[in-house]
Amino acid sequence: MSLVQMSDPKRHASLSDGSSQMRAIRTIIENIADTDATVLIRGESGVGKDLVARAIHASSSRRHGPFVKINCAAIPSGLIESELFGHEKGAFTGAHRRKLGQFEHAHKGTICLDEIGELPLALQAKLLHVLQDFRFSRVGGHGWVDVDSRVIAATNRNLEEAVARGQFREDLYYRVNVVEIRVPPLRERREEIPALASWFLEKFNAQYGRQRQLSPETMTHLQQHSWSGNVRELENIVRRLVVLTDVEFEIEALVARGRNGDSPARRLPPEGLREIARHAAREAERAAIEDVLGRVQWNRAAASRILKVSYKTLLNKIVDCGLIPPICRQPAHAQAGVPSR
Repeated sequence: MSLVQMSDPKRHASLSDGSSQMRAIRTIIENIADTDATVLIRGESGVGKDLVARAIHASSSRRHGPFVKINCAAIPSGLIESELFGHEKGAFTGAHRRKLGQFEHAHKGTICLDEIGELPLALQAKLLHVLQDFRFSRVGGHGWVDVDSRVIAATNRNLEEAVARGQFREDLYYRVNVVEIRVPPLRERREEIPALASWFLEKFNAQYGRQRQLSPETMTHLQQHSWSGNVRELENIVRRLVVLTDVEFEIEALVARGRNGDSPARRLPPEGLREIARHAAREAERAAIEDVLGRVQWNRAAASRILKVSYKTLLNKIVDCGLIPPICRQPAHAQAGVPSR
C-alpha cells in the first residue's frame, strides 16, 4: 500500500501494491480506524506524514467531520495558544471579537498537530490537560469549552532526546504516543516512486493544463535518486518537470548528485574559492527558503518572519530561486459547521 493509495480512497483496492513498510502502516490504520486512540506519526521531513494522518481520518468514523491541520512550528509562540484554543473579545490588544480555536474547528473530526515537538513548554502543560479531559478555556475566558476531536501528532524530532533535555514534557510524550507510526524515508521504499511520480504528474498536468509524460529514462533517473527530501522533493521535481520544457538534463544531474553524494560546492568545475562560496551560498539559501515554505504551507508572511527578511525580499527570492507554490487547498474546517459555544 503506497502513500498514494492511502491518501485517495478510490485507490485502496490494490493492497498488494506499494512497499511492505507502507502495507504494515495500512494495517495499523485499519486496526485503529474504529477507535479514538491518539496517534504519533514520526519520520523525516517530507516523508508524507500528512498523508498518513489524512488516511487515518479518512478510514475512521470521523471521516465526514473536519480534518484540521496546524503546524506548531509556523506560528509565533505568543499566538499559538490563541490559534489552538481561541480567545475571547478583549483578551489582549487587537482581540476585537471572539475567535474559535482550531480545536473547536475540529469538533467531531480530527486535529493534526504537526511538528508537536516545537510547542513551547508552557503550552505543553495546557495541551496535556486538554488531551486528558477534552475541555479547555479560551484565552481570556473563564467558562469551559468541551470538544470531541481525535488528536494526531506528527514530528521529525527525536522526542526521547527532547524529553531528556527538558524540552518536551515526559507526561505529554506518553499521552500522545498511544499508537506510534514510523514512516520510512522514500529511499527505503523505492518501489513506490513510479506510483507517486505518476500521481503527482496527473495532478500537476491537471493544475497547469499540460499533457507531460514521464519517459522510461526519466522514471529510471527518479528511481536511482537518493531523495534526501523524500516525497516532498519528488513532488517538487515532478512539478518542475511539468512546468518547464526541458528538465531532462536537470534530472540527470540531480540523480548523479545523489549517486555521488557530493555537496553542491564539490560538484562545481574548478574555479576560484570566491565563486565556489557564492554558489554554495545560493544553493543553501534556496534550500532554506524551500524548507521553510514547505513547513508553513507556503504562508509567505510566516516564512518571512522565520527567515528574518522582509515580505518583499522573500517574494523576490522565491522568484530568483524558481520556487513554485503548491496547489492552494481550502482548509477542511472552512467547509464544516462548528457548534458555537
